[in-house]
Amino acid sequence: MYKVHCLNNISTEGLAVFTDEYELVDDIAQADAVLVRSADMHEMELPANLKVIARAGAGVNNIPLQKCADAGIAVFNTPGANANAVKELVLAGMLLAARDIVGGIAWVQENAADENVGKAAEKAKKAFAGGEIFGKTLGVIGLGAIGAKVVAAAEALGMKVVGYDPFVDADRAASISADMTFVTDLSDLYPACDYVTIHVPALNTIGMVNAEAIEKMKDGVVFLNFSRDTLVDDAAMAAALEAGKVARYVTDFANPAVAAMPRAIVMPHLGASTKEAEDNCAKMAARSVMDYLERGVTVHKVN
Repeated sequence: MYKVHCLNNISTEGLAVFTDEYELVDDIAQADAVLVRSADMHEMELPANLKVIARAGAGVNNIPLQKCADAGIAVFNTPGANANAVKELVLAGMLLAARDIVGGIAWVQENAADENVGKAAEKAKKAFAGGEIFGKTLGVIGLGAIGAKVVAAAEALGMKVVGYDPFVDADRAASISADMTFVTDLSDLYPACDYVTIHVPALNTIGMVNAEAIEKMKDGVVFLNFSRDTLVDDAAMAAALEAGKVARYVTDFANPAVAAMPRAIVMPHLGASTKEAEDNCAKMAARSVMDYLERGVTVHKVN
């Protein structure tokens, strides 16, 4: 009998994947396996009998990979399981940035008591006018599971796409989209794009979107970050927004710095917060645990 401990709430559909050979336990000290979403494990004492950790999500920056490797604990993630949920929120982010929907909704709420709000709206709406994403150029940094879906969706909406990924070659890029312009130098992507979205892991990319990178972007660019907050230099982004270099910064990561930025659209980490994504991630994590404990399978092992 294998014992499984959940550090976060895990989808019941995912837990249902486990057979009768698995038992959920409340005490991590008893666990052969741990399922985790966002809990920070870096300062945790890991039990000697722990054999595997599976993250119901793609990023593993909340897990001490080297510490686990040294202890012989395999760590798995679930790449692609939440890709569609994030892709859809990226599209929503672009539309929110293109049209001042947030401002318009706030105006209606503020004027809800006015019995002539409908007539007043006709005069007020010009303050919330925007543009269309059709025909605009989107830069996609990172062409993995999420980035590839963003490319397809943006092209379906009539956008042109420029893609960059240092781990993807021209043949792989062409298989993602024959119409996408693939560049091998990020400096070629920035000045060509009206919108830029980033989808890369946090490892070795902290602060990559800095003042130097922003300076290379087109004036009035919209930058979207649904990947990791540490990828963007907050001070540089705040200065670019203040100066008008960046028209909108759309991010899924709230902190005091971004919450105070002018013209930033800040969401409370909603990227993978759909029932479908949580179910998919949990199922994939549970299967990885079972495959590893029962058969030694190491697909999606990250340490």
